[in-house]
Amino acid sequence: MVNGPPSFTESAAFQRDSGKNCKAVAFSKDGSLFAWCNGEKVSVVNVTRAELLHSFDLPKTVCLEFSPKNNVLATWQAYATAKDGTAGVPNLQLHDLRTGKCLKSFVQKKMQNWCPCWADDESICARNVNNEVRFFENNNFNTIANKLHLQKVSDFVLSPGAQPTKVAVYVPGSKGAPSFVRLYQYPNFGGPQSALANKSFFKADKVTMLWNKKGFRKNPVQKRMTPALPHKQPVGTASGAGFALSGAVVFSSCAALTVSVPATAVLVVASTEVDKSGASYYGEQTLHYVAASGESAVVQLPKNGPIYDVAWSPNSVEFCAVYGFMPAKATVFNLKCDPVFDFGTGPRNAAYYSPHGHILVLAGFGNLRGQMEVWDVKNYKLISKPVASDSTYFAWCPDGEHIVTATCAPRLRVSNGYKIWHYTGSVLHAYEVPADEEMWQVFWQPFLDGVFPERAVRYQAVPGQLPRAEPRPAQAYRPPALRNRPATGSKLHEDEPPQNMKPQLGGTDKPLSKTALKNQRKHEAKKAAKQEAKADAHQGPAQIKTPQNALQNTVPAMTTGDPEVDKKIKNLKKKLKAIEQLKEQAAAGKQLEKNQVEKIQKEAALLKELEDLELGV
Repeated sequence: MVNGPPSFTESAAFQRDSGKNCKAVAFSKDGSLFAWCNGEKVSVVNVTRAELLHSFDLPKTVCLEFSPKNNVLATWQAYATAKDGTAGVPNLQLHDLRTGKCLKSFVQKKMQNWCPCWADDESICARNVNNEVRFFENNNFNTIANKLHLQKVSDFVLSPGAQPTKVAVYVPGSKGAPSFVRLYQYPNFGGPQSALANKSFFKADKVTMLWNKKGFRKNPVQKRMTPALPHKQPVGTASGAGFALSGAVVFSSCAALTVSVPATAVLVVASTEVDKSGASYYGEQTLHYVAASGESAVVQLPKNGPIYDVAWSPNSVEFCAVYGFMPAKATVFNLKCDPVFDFGTGPRNAAYYSPHGHILVLAGFGNLRGQMEVWDVKNYKLISKPVASDSTYFAWCPDGEHIVTATCAPRLRVSNGYKIWHYTGSVLHAYEVPADEEMWQVFWQPFLDGVFPERAVRYQAVPGQLPRAEPRPAQAYRPPALRNRPATGSKLHEDEPPQNMKPQLGGTDKPLSKTALKNQRKHEAKKAAKQEAKADAHQGPAQIKTPQNALQNTVPAMTTGDPEVDKKIKNLKKKLKAIEQLKEQAAAGKQLEKNQVEKIQKEAALLKELEDLELGV
């Protein structure tokens, strides 16, 4: 463990474990407990008092998780059958952290969604077993208190926050029937009529369900920096420390709690493995909004392409989506699924709100170069644009001031290490792993919401312990044949600037619909094109040379009355226009080809032929 900003020294309270098999670690939700498995046993320590609480003989543990109130530690080991083919022993254990005894053991064959899901007050715990969600109450795992049975239910997630607890369940479609997500309020599961909301859709091999009020996912899985939508950790609950083969940053905590508010809505990202239209290598994704009040909608995304990431703001009334073929767009939507602010296009595939929700980081990791855009969300103003190359992990510190980026194995096995940043772009601390070692995970020590107060956003970069490395501007690739020639102004794509989608203050008009916005943009583009054409027409006579004057004098805006002659005149004008463009390129220093030079030499003959046709000779 490493002490957090500003010291970054190794913590004397935690004795380093130098075992070579330390690959499973976990903090409790409030950061007071820490557990890890070193390949011999699972140890649980109190971080504040630096004392060992429990030790469990579970050497093959690969997953750990604490219940929200620190009453239970869940451990998972890879499932294995006996040599004679008989069923293996239960591999999911739930341990009482007050007594150290095992409360219950289950057989859990898959690592995906291995951990039971608790309500925040631990009054309810749920598991998905054999097409039904089983509920236990008050950590009594010997009695199933309730069941939610749906044919082929494949995933569920409990709502965070205060009671009553809500349950979102996903059932994949089959035999032409659509997939659907339903919302229930525990324990009212009496048939379809008891559902709070229902949203059905096609094209869904899998879904990711995201509750607001930080209800992202129940499993503490490191966020994957891939073009596919990553499973999110609870944003803002991780706080303070880097853990690798060496450690985690620790802050001293103070007692402060926020009022728990029930979750109100779920975002559903439906994904297919293959895009049958062939437009996308990453399959096809759609974004749906489902409210506990019964409302549902498809979130209309203005740009086609994959949905890379979706993140709820901690204020629970806005969310950000990163989507579209590169360069990707990023847009903030309200609970009516109307766009609030469009960040334009850029090289990004992830969005991270700060724990207080006042800052948003748009980043491009994985197959992108690590560019980050740090935005002040309240004023929608860009704060900084740092670059964290080769990063595979990103997390906000619970203080809302600091960020950690890391390069971890097995995603990348070279140049492992982590950096602590201030959101203004300064690197405060960097750690590089020796070449013969690997770093697998980095975590901030979590703290409960409200421990750290929100601070005013600053734009001036804070002093850093390391010099700020200014990123070199990326140079567009040019083939060898064009490298010694003047660059042209052509682009592969048009960059879109940020745009505020909110109605202006003082105006009585409602926000424009998506169709109206699209038509408005088209109208503005046509208007701009007309103005540009007029400007070119006014500038033309001053820039035209003698041959062009001759051309202007012989090109009246009229027809001869003979369609065949008019067609010839039109073709001659096209050839003369092409010759003028070649002459401009030659004047700019471009080396013309032999056939292009021959075209220029024919200009006088073409002008004479055009003049004869228009005079009727």
